[in-house]
Amino acid sequence: MSKRKMKLSVEERIQIVENYLNGQSSINKTAQEAGVNWSTIKRWIAIYENEGPTGLLPTKKNRHYSKERKIEAVLDYLDGFEGLEAVTKKYGLRNKVQLQDWIKIYTTHGTFKSESGGSKVSQTKKFSLEERIAIVLYCIANNYDYSGTAVKYQVTYQNVYNWVKRYEKLGEAGLEDRRGHRKANQESRTPEEEAKIRIAQLEEKVKYQQMEIDLLKKVKELERRDWQKK
Repeated sequence: MSKRKMKLSVEERIQIVENYLNGQSSINKTAQEAGVNWSTIKRWIAIYENEGPTGLLPTKKNRHYSKERKIEAVLDYLDGFEGLEAVTKKYGLRNKVQLQDWIKIYTTHGTFKSESGGSKVSQTKKFSLEERIAIVLYCIANNYDYSGTAVKYQVTYQNVYNWVKRYEKLGEAGLEDRRGHRKANQESRTPEEEAKIRIAQLEEKVKYQQMEIDLLKKVKELERRDWQKK
Protein backbone atom coordinates (compact mmCIF):
# COMPACT_ATOMS: atom_id res chain seq x y z
CA MET A 1 0.00 0.00 0.00
CA SER A 2 1.42 3.38 -0.98
CA LYS A 3 2.04 5.91 1.74
CA ARG A 4 0.04 9.13 1.33
CA LYS A 5 0.63 12.39 3.14
CA MET A 6 -2.57 13.51 4.78
CA LYS A 7 -1.70 17.16 5.36
CA LEU A 8 1.17 19.38 4.29
CA SER A 9 2.54 22.24 6.34
CA VAL A 10 2.86 25.74 4.91
CA GLU A 11 6.63 25.27 4.68
CA GLU A 12 6.18 22.05 2.71
CA ARG A 13 3.75 23.71 0.31
CA ILE A 14 6.14 26.59 -0.30
CA GLN A 15 8.99 24.16 -0.93
CA ILE A 16 6.86 22.17 -3.38
CA VAL A 17 5.93 25.28 -5.34
CA GLU A 18 9.48 26.62 -5.41
CA ASN A 19 10.83 23.25 -6.58
CA TYR A 20 8.42 23.38 -9.49
CA LEU A 21 9.16 27.03 -10.33
CA ASN A 22 12.90 26.28 -10.25
CA GLY A 23 12.38 23.47 -12.76
CA GLN A 24 13.26 20.69 -10.33
CA SER A 25 10.01 18.78 -10.77
CA SER A 26 6.89 18.56 -12.96
CA ILE A 27 3.40 19.20 -11.64
CA ASN A 28 2.34 15.57 -12.06
CA LYS A 29 5.44 14.22 -10.33
CA THR A 30 5.15 16.77 -7.54
CA ALA A 31 1.48 15.95 -7.02
CA GLN A 32 2.21 12.23 -6.85
CA GLU A 33 5.01 12.67 -4.33
CA ALA A 34 2.94 15.05 -2.18
CA GLY A 35 -0.13 12.84 -2.32
CA VAL A 36 -2.42 15.57 -3.65
CA ASN A 37 -4.25 16.25 -6.90
CA TRP A 38 -2.32 18.04 -9.66
CA SER A 39 -5.00 20.76 -9.72
CA THR A 40 -4.17 21.51 -6.07
CA ILE A 41 -0.52 22.02 -6.99
CA LYS A 42 -1.57 24.37 -9.79
CA ARG A 43 -3.70 26.34 -7.35
CA TRP A 44 -0.79 26.70 -4.93
CA ILE A 45 1.43 27.90 -7.76
CA ALA A 46 -1.11 30.50 -8.85
CA ILE A 47 -1.46 31.77 -5.27
CA TYR A 48 2.32 31.90 -4.84
CA GLU A 49 2.78 33.84 -8.08
CA ASN A 50 0.04 36.32 -7.17
CA GLU A 51 0.69 36.78 -3.45
CA GLY A 52 4.12 35.37 -2.74
CA PRO A 53 4.89 32.71 -0.08
CA THR A 54 2.60 34.39 2.46
CA GLY A 55 -0.35 33.65 0.20
CA LEU A 56 -0.09 29.99 1.23
CA LEU A 57 -0.69 30.83 4.87
CA PRO A 58 -4.10 29.75 6.25
CA THR A 59 -6.79 32.39 5.82
CA LYS A 60 -9.40 33.05 8.49
CA LYS A 61 -12.02 34.58 6.21
CA ASN A 62 -12.90 34.94 2.56
CA ARG A 63 -11.25 37.72 0.59
CA HIS A 64 -13.43 40.66 -0.37
CA TYR A 65 -14.11 41.37 -4.04
CA SER A 66 -16.23 44.29 -5.18
CA LYS A 67 -19.24 43.75 -7.40
CA GLU A 68 -17.48 45.64 -10.19
CA ARG A 69 -14.41 43.43 -9.90
CA LYS A 70 -16.48 40.26 -10.17
CA ILE A 71 -18.34 41.51 -13.23
CA GLU A 72 -15.08 42.58 -14.87
CA ALA A 73 -13.57 39.12 -14.35
CA VAL A 74 -16.67 37.33 -15.64
CA LEU A 75 -16.90 39.50 -18.76
CA ASP A 76 -13.19 38.99 -19.48
CA TYR A 77 -13.92 35.27 -19.66
CA LEU A 78 -17.24 35.51 -21.53
CA ASP A 79 -15.69 37.73 -24.20
CA GLY A 80 -13.58 34.70 -25.12
CA PHE A 81 -10.14 36.32 -25.14
CA GLU A 82 -8.82 34.52 -22.06
CA GLY A 83 -9.41 31.11 -20.49
CA LEU A 84 -10.30 30.20 -16.92
CA GLU A 85 -6.71 29.84 -15.75
CA ALA A 86 -5.63 33.16 -17.30
CA VAL A 87 -8.54 35.12 -15.83
CA THR A 88 -8.10 33.46 -12.44
CA LYS A 89 -4.46 34.50 -12.35
CA LYS A 90 -5.12 37.98 -13.76
CA TYR A 91 -7.56 38.85 -10.98
CA GLY A 92 -5.64 37.13 -8.20
CA LEU A 93 -8.34 34.56 -7.47
CA ARG A 94 -7.36 31.57 -5.39
CA ASN A 95 -8.80 29.00 -7.79
CA LYS A 96 -10.83 28.74 -10.97
CA VAL A 97 -13.82 27.27 -9.10
CA GLN A 98 -14.39 30.72 -7.65
CA LEU A 99 -14.49 32.20 -11.16
CA GLN A 100 -16.78 29.40 -12.38
CA ASP A 101 -19.21 30.21 -9.55
CA TRP A 102 -19.22 33.88 -10.53
CA ILE A 103 -19.85 33.01 -14.19
CA LYS A 104 -22.79 30.78 -13.30
CA ILE A 105 -24.33 33.40 -10.99
CA TYR A 106 -23.87 36.25 -13.45
CA THR A 107 -25.19 34.48 -16.55
CA THR A 108 -28.16 33.09 -14.62
CA HIS A 109 -29.13 35.96 -12.35
CA GLY A 110 -27.05 39.09 -12.83
CA THR A 111 -25.31 41.51 -10.47
CA PHE A 112 -23.63 40.51 -7.22
CA LYS A 113 -23.75 41.67 -3.64
CA SER A 114 -20.27 42.55 -2.45
CA GLU A 115 -20.89 42.43 1.31
CA SER A 116 -18.65 40.05 3.27
CA GLY A 117 -16.89 38.94 0.09
CA GLY A 118 -19.82 36.74 -0.92
CA SER A 119 -21.36 36.18 -4.31
CA LYS A 120 -25.03 36.51 -3.50
CA VAL A 121 -27.25 37.90 -6.20
CA SER A 122 -28.69 41.33 -5.59
CA GLN A 123 -32.38 41.95 -6.10
CA THR A 124 -33.21 42.33 -9.77
CA LYS A 125 -34.13 45.84 -10.85
CA LYS A 126 -37.36 46.30 -12.79
CA PHE A 127 -37.08 48.09 -16.12
CA SER A 128 -39.88 49.98 -17.85
CA LEU A 129 -40.80 49.28 -21.46
CA GLU A 130 -39.03 52.48 -22.54
CA GLU A 131 -35.86 51.45 -20.70
CA ARG A 132 -35.90 47.99 -22.27
CA ILE A 133 -36.29 49.48 -25.73
CA ALA A 134 -33.38 51.87 -25.10
CA ILE A 135 -31.20 49.00 -23.86
CA VAL A 136 -32.01 46.85 -26.89
CA LEU A 137 -31.36 49.64 -29.37
CA TYR A 138 -28.06 50.46 -27.69
CA CYS A 139 -26.97 46.82 -27.86
CA ILE A 140 -27.89 46.50 -31.54
CA ALA A 141 -26.24 49.82 -32.41
CA ASN A 142 -23.03 48.60 -30.76
CA ASN A 143 -22.71 45.41 -32.80
CA TYR A 144 -24.68 43.27 -30.33
CA ASP A 145 -22.27 43.96 -27.47
CA TYR A 146 -24.26 42.08 -24.81
CA SER A 147 -21.49 42.30 -22.21
CA GLY A 148 -20.89 46.03 -22.64
CA THR A 149 -24.62 46.75 -22.60
CA ALA A 150 -25.09 44.71 -19.44
CA VAL A 151 -22.41 46.72 -17.65
CA LYS A 152 -23.59 50.12 -18.93
CA TYR A 153 -27.20 49.62 -17.84
CA GLN A 154 -26.54 47.37 -14.81
CA VAL A 155 -28.74 44.61 -16.21
CA THR A 156 -27.98 40.91 -16.55
CA TYR A 157 -26.24 39.55 -19.62
CA GLN A 158 -29.06 37.05 -19.99
CA ASN A 159 -31.76 39.74 -19.94
CA VAL A 160 -30.01 41.80 -22.60
CA TYR A 161 -29.72 38.72 -24.80
CA ASN A 162 -33.38 37.75 -24.31
CA TRP A 163 -34.71 41.28 -24.88
CA VAL A 164 -32.77 41.67 -28.13
CA LYS A 165 -34.06 38.35 -29.47
CA ARG A 166 -37.66 39.15 -28.46
CA TYR A 167 -37.40 42.59 -30.04
CA GLU A 168 -36.12 41.13 -33.30
CA LYS A 169 -38.94 38.58 -33.36
CA LEU A 170 -41.91 40.55 -31.99
CA GLY A 171 -40.88 44.19 -32.06
CA GLU A 172 -41.63 46.45 -29.08
CA ALA A 173 -44.53 44.19 -28.07
CA GLY A 174 -42.00 41.49 -27.24
CA LEU A 175 -40.52 43.72 -24.55
CA GLU A 176 -43.77 44.33 -22.67
CA ASP A 177 -43.99 42.99 -19.13
CA ARG A 178 -47.17 40.90 -19.18
CA ARG A 179 -46.86 39.58 -15.64
CA GLY A 180 -49.70 40.15 -13.19
CA HIS A 181 -53.10 41.63 -13.99
CA ARG A 182 -53.68 43.40 -17.24
CA LYS A 183 -54.62 47.07 -17.19
CA ALA A 184 -58.20 47.92 -18.01
CA ASN A 185 -57.25 49.93 -21.09
CA GLN A 186 -55.19 47.12 -22.60
CA GLU A 187 -56.78 45.14 -25.40
CA SER A 188 -56.95 41.38 -25.09
CA ARG A 189 -54.59 39.42 -27.28
CA THR A 190 -55.96 37.40 -30.14
CA PRO A 191 -55.37 33.62 -30.12
CA GLU A 192 -52.84 34.14 -32.90
CA GLU A 193 -50.91 36.68 -30.80
CA GLU A 194 -50.98 34.37 -27.79
CA ALA A 195 -49.66 31.47 -29.87
CA LYS A 196 -46.92 33.60 -31.44
CA ILE A 197 -45.72 34.88 -28.09
CA ARG A 198 -45.89 31.42 -26.52
CA ILE A 199 -43.75 30.01 -29.33
CA ALA A 200 -41.26 32.84 -28.88
CA GLN A 201 -41.09 32.15 -25.13
CA LEU A 202 -40.41 28.47 -25.72
CA GLU A 203 -37.72 29.31 -28.27
CA GLU A 204 -36.05 31.65 -25.79
CA LYS A 205 -36.15 28.94 -23.13
CA VAL A 206 -34.42 26.52 -25.49
CA LYS A 207 -31.81 29.16 -26.39
CA TYR A 208 -31.13 29.83 -22.71
CA GLN A 209 -30.70 26.13 -21.99
CA GLN A 210 -28.36 25.85 -24.97
CA MET A 211 -26.30 28.78 -23.65
CA GLU A 212 -25.87 26.96 -20.33
CA ILE A 213 -24.83 23.79 -22.18
CA ASP A 214 -22.37 25.71 -24.37
CA LEU A 215 -20.86 27.41 -21.32
CA LEU A 216 -20.39 24.07 -19.57
CA LYS A 217 -18.78 22.60 -22.71
CA LYS A 218 -16.43 25.59 -22.91
CA VAL A 219 -15.34 25.12 -19.31
CA LYS A 220 -14.78 21.38 -19.80
CA GLU A 221 -12.83 21.98 -23.02
CA LEU A 222 -10.52 24.44 -21.29
CA GLU A 223 -9.99 21.97 -18.45
CA ARG A 224 -9.22 19.23 -21.00
CA ARG A 225 -6.63 21.43 -22.71
CA ASP A 226 -5.03 22.23 -19.38
CA TRP A 227 -4.76 18.52 -18.62
CA GLN A 228 -3.21 17.73 -22.04
CA LYS A 229 -0.49 20.32 -21.43
CA LYS A 230 0.74 18.36 -18.45
